[in-house]
Amino acid sequence: MTELPDEGRYRAVIDAVLPNVDAGAYPLKRIAGEHFAIEAHCYADGHDRLRVVLCWQAGERGELFEVEMTPAGNDAWRAQFLPRVPGLYDYSVIAWVDSFESWRHDLERREDLQDIRIAVAVGAALIESAAGRAPRGDAEILGAWSKALRGAAADPQGDSGTLKTLALDTARTDLARRYADRRFASRRRYSLVVDRKRAEFSTWYELFPRSSAAQAGQHGTFRDVEEQLPRLARMGFDVLYFPPIHPIGRINRKGSNNALAAAATDVGSPWAIGAAEGGHKAILPALGGFEEFRSLLARAAQLGIEIALDLAFQCAPDHPYVSAHPEWFRRRPDGSVQYAENPPKKYQDIYPFDFETDAWAELWQELKSVVDFWIERGVKIFRVDNPHTKALGFWQWLIGAVKREHADVIFLAEAFTRPKLMLGLAKLGFTQSYTYFTWRNSKQELTNYFSELNTGPSREYYRPNLWPNTPDILPEPLQSGLRSVFAARLVLAATLSGNYGIYGPTYELMESSAREAGSEEYLDSEKYQLRHWQLHRPDSLRSLIARVNRARRENPALQSNQGLQFCPIDNDQLIAYLKRDAATGNVVLIVVNLDPLHVQSGWLELDLASLQLDPRTDFQVHDLLSDQRYLWRGPRNYVSLDPGRMPAHVLRLRHRVRSEHDFDYFL
Repeated sequence: MTELPDEGRYRAVIDAVLPNVDAGAYPLKRIAGEHFAIEAHCYADGHDRLRVVLCWQAGERGELFEVEMTPAGNDAWRAQFLPRVPGLYDYSVIAWVDSFESWRHDLERREDLQDIRIAVAVGAALIESAAGRAPRGDAEILGAWSKALRGAAADPQGDSGTLKTLALDTARTDLARRYADRRFASRRRYSLVVDRKRAEFSTWYELFPRSSAAQAGQHGTFRDVEEQLPRLARMGFDVLYFPPIHPIGRINRKGSNNALAAAATDVGSPWAIGAAEGGHKAILPALGGFEEFRSLLARAAQLGIEIALDLAFQCAPDHPYVSAHPEWFRRRPDGSVQYAENPPKKYQDIYPFDFETDAWAELWQELKSVVDFWIERGVKIFRVDNPHTKALGFWQWLIGAVKREHADVIFLAEAFTRPKLMLGLAKLGFTQSYTYFTWRNSKQELTNYFSELNTGPSREYYRPNLWPNTPDILPEPLQSGLRSVFAARLVLAATLSGNYGIYGPTYELMESSAREAGSEEYLDSEKYQLRHWQLHRPDSLRSLIARVNRARRENPALQSNQGLQFCPIDNDQLIAYLKRDAATGNVVLIVVNLDPLHVQSGWLELDLASLQLDPRTDFQVHDLLSDQRYLWRGPRNYVSLDPGRMPAHVLRLRHRVRSEHDFDYFL
């Protein structure tokens, strides 16, 4: 005999729930305080009526909420809910063939009195069944209604109008709907990660604390960094990111410019973590102690800045883990520990963990304790170094475990690797992700890439964080040293994404010297040596950076990745795009000259209807970089940008408004 399913009476089909990530295999991502809209495609056999509800709760123990989904035509159903606080939310779409609703719909269409009598009797039985599922007070009301219907159906003097009025009573119908028969309901379960606003909108500045000393040749400290905080706040940064702050190994320490032989005075790479002074839970003594670190965090918080730490799960050869837990590291045939390699590059000063060790469970728990340690000391943002070189299952477990305990923690994945692997890390839980922006330079490259990020499936879970440079990457265009290139890349990064960052002093001062021709490595990189930065040089970009960041803070359109729309412009050296915020109506138009040497001009086209602009009326565009204002009219307007002066416009669109005193102004 052919085996039957456990239950064959489920008739409702939930064909799809949108949006989703891999059919619900991974959670979607949203921001607290924003409505989350769902569309479900549900149907059943025959002509019976379907009911579909959306249920949700915050975490496993949160209060359970439920809302009816509204039919939207073609078997589509829609609803939304508001996740008010960060955390992990569970939600379900539940659909069933509703006998009570089917009965009401059928009764409404009946005209023959005898048919109506029979239908009312059927309804009485359904209502009696609902009473059996209701608490005492509601059960009594429904029981009395059922009894009245039976009596009316049996009364030979009753007429169809009276029977229908009694059977379709609105108030008691709403009561009966609360206790629907859901024995054969179909359910699809999903999860949603809700983050705080900084996950969507953040402005990062990276600096090496050891290079922050006021005097050249001295080793910087946390107190030196604290002195810089007001300057960073004035420039508009809200995340200050440090490379690793832990003790640096002495065995196989690298010298200047990644030299294999280190001099006695060489400070080594901060990513070679661990020495006699401690490992991932210790601070490099030259930077200060935990008291100085607490003071730094407190002062930063007063200025609206969070400190982000680098999370680099690897060890120097003299890290305490190497001797205490040799089983956590892979051995070569000669018995020595395998150092990190990415041929032809070799990192003799770094030992990677072996995530295939038999002691993997102990390793995982210890690494989580590192994250817990720094969270306890006030750190809520981590930039994760090379996550694509560690076990992916580990990240899914670690981030999930941490965020169940601390929903406001943010993890940025520093992974410049294959596209699917970068997307996979985001699916596994990383809050933000590095991107290929660093190498996208032409109009076509930028348009294609950001159209994909903002309209493709990844928009539901992949939050780009754009960096025009990093300590590891001095892109070829920046090696020109041209101010126009640095300015253009800054504006692009800051306006194409809600999250962006710069490797601070090098970008402010337009550092452009590569280690050698064809290299993306900085010459005299502070990855391997102390640097002293003359931050108040008159040619610094700090004023432009401050104006760009102010525009971001004051315009909601620039605070997320939503609402991006590229605009036609008849010059391939000019790129134009709109950012708009649906909630406030804020619209910002960005135009960038991609030619660093020559004036470029062109005619730009706007969709006035979508912007609710009258083609017969002037509107104002206010350049937030130069503070100049222009009057435009109609869909086509002329733009010219001289890179020697400013290679970009950041234009806020303002409508003409007539005041109650009969004069016009722009809003």
